[in-house]
Amino acid sequence: MTRVLRLLSFALVLTALAACSTVQPWLNQPRAASAGVDVRTVAQRDASSLFAVSLSGGGARAAAFGYGVLQELRATPCCWIDRDSTVLDAVDLISGVSGGSVVAAYFAAFGAAGLDKFEPDFLRQNFQEGLIGQLLQPSNLHDLTSPWFGRSHLLERRLDTLCRGMTFGDVERRPRHPQLVVTATDLTLGTGFDFTADTLDLICSDLQTVPLSFAVTASSAVPLLLSPMTLRNYRDSCPENTIATLGPRPATTEDDYRTRLILAQERSYLDGKTRPYIHLVDGGLADNLGVRRLVDMALAGGGMRAAFREVRITPGSVRRLVLVIVNAERDPDKNIDSSGHVPSTGDVVDALLFGAGNRATVETQEFLADVGRRFHDDLVKSGRWPSFAQDAELYLILVNLRDATGDTRSKLLQVPTAFTIGSEEVTSLIAAGRSVLRASKQSRL
Repeated sequence: MTRVLRLLSFALVLTALAACSTVQPWLNQPRAASAGVDVRTVAQRDASSLFAVSLSGGGARAAAFGYGVLQELRATPCCWIDRDSTVLDAVDLISGVSGGSVVAAYFAAFGAAGLDKFEPDFLRQNFQEGLIGQLLQPSNLHDLTSPWFGRSHLLERRLDTLCRGMTFGDVERRPRHPQLVVTATDLTLGTGFDFTADTLDLICSDLQTVPLSFAVTASSAVPLLLSPMTLRNYRDSCPENTIATLGPRPATTEDDYRTRLILAQERSYLDGKTRPYIHLVDGGLADNLGVRRLVDMALAGGGMRAAFREVRITPGSVRRLVLVIVNAERDPDKNIDSSGHVPSTGDVVDALLFGAGNRATVETQEFLADVGRRFHDDLVKSGRWPSFAQDAELYLILVNLRDATGDTRSKLLQVPTAFTIGSEEVTSLIAAGRSVLRASKQSRL
């Protein structure tokens, strides 16, 4: 009898899957002519001091390490805003990539007061097993036969529960919220795609309607393992009074390669006929730190007003900029240089992701240091940073998992990039995030 029931159940599943699903997941809509409010009037921030935190990719490893950093910021009294506040209260912008985007979005959605729930809601959950369980459900198997529905949409459903259905607009309506930037990779161009109002304006869509779960899923969609996430480009049908322009660029910056690359990407979105859809994958493929594009845009002439969109910044008003760059990249599983044997396919993939891939992160950190060293000269000699006072201070704080100390360091650098890691690993990574931040040197550039 049991065998008959199993065969009957299997037959029913096959019957259900025989007809392809027509389910369509959330898709961004065109920007309405009257859409949008000036969120900069809601942010309630003092623009004289700008504080940004970027959280790197790396699955639950990065989420736990970044969570530890945020917890330590919350435990640190702040020295330049309201009495009894903490450094976490002073954060004006938080950006995240892949695993880092999960905790960044959670903090932006629920603030410092709700941050403690991230540990039981995500870090201590067997998130990965839940995804596999979803994949095996007959209803989801049927949904996956839809040409518009991919494996990543199952992840989006889980993340939407974690974020309680909140959108970027919901975040922007919270008083004293941090501005959130989530970075994915444009699959066609191989460049970073930031979920910001300026980027969505280029495709005539509205950032405020984008679910946090969609952006975080796009940022976490590892190619082949997960499917790309798709946005519609409505540029060709955009109402004239809502058409975004590329914005003013100093004429002298056209010769800067960073400016040329940014303008080429932006112009590709202005042709809705050629690119009616934009497919997004893991943001770590373009920039695992999630900070380079923001700096590139500032150097290209947008200044800090383009990056810190929700802060009312007047020329010469910024006197202090603090950047906390959190990097949770790990070591490769094996030192392939210790053997003359031909590396296996797995060894090659691992080395490319966590060996050669680390070089791009190091280059980004060195690039930021170079920017900092030129910063004060630029304030005096050029109009590249019009938002800053001439005596402004720039602080760069690098928080690298590689700088962890103690007996657990080598183990932490081998924690896999997955949605679920062991409970002891979570505990150790949170502690490492706090201790590495405490020990990190504050570089005044």
